Amino acid sequence: MEARIEGSYIFEYSSPVGLLTISSDGERITGLWIKGQKYFAAALAPQNTVMGARGLPVFESAKEWLDTYFGGKNPAFTPQLAPRGSPFRQAVWEILRGIPYGDAIAYGDIAKTLALQPGKEKMSARAVGGAVSHNPISIMIPCHRVIGADGSLTGYAGGIGIKSKLLVLEQVDMKLMKRRRFL
Repeated sequence: MEARIEGSYIFEYSSPVGLLTISSDGERITGLWIKGQKYFAAALAPQNTVMGARGLPVFESAKEWLDTYFGGKNPAFTPQLAPRGSPFRQAVWEILRGIPYGDAIAYGDIAKTLALQPGKEKMSARAVGGAVSHNPISIMIPCHRVIGADGSLTGYAGGIGIKSKLLVLEQVDMKLMKRRRFL
């Protein structure tokens, strides 16, 4: 199902973790939410819904990416993404995009990386957690790959059960993550 909402197009994709709602500006993915997740479609207004846009190339690309991903393989490409958020959130989401398929890092690692930027002495892992939880493009911007400092599964807007399923799909060795020392 597709719809246009205030300059955005919507596409629904049935996945092994539930119905996904994907939004686009017509050229780039602007949102991807798992039905029922916290902050579900937060950037979209449900009024003025108009059906249309079937076969939009960006949605075809997203569908191919998701088919590959849920088929248990690392997609060799990523559709163009355009998440909307503050400069701080954008910086966090850019780090998330660099987490390799099948790997995970701790919230504190992201905070340490951000603190290396000019003008910052340190960064709060809690602030990073807030930005991670507001990631508007779940799965493609892999917020599920962020774990606690002790290797535990903590916080995920889609729920810990879905986070676990995504990490299992990627064959992340959580026993190794619990023993691993982060930055």
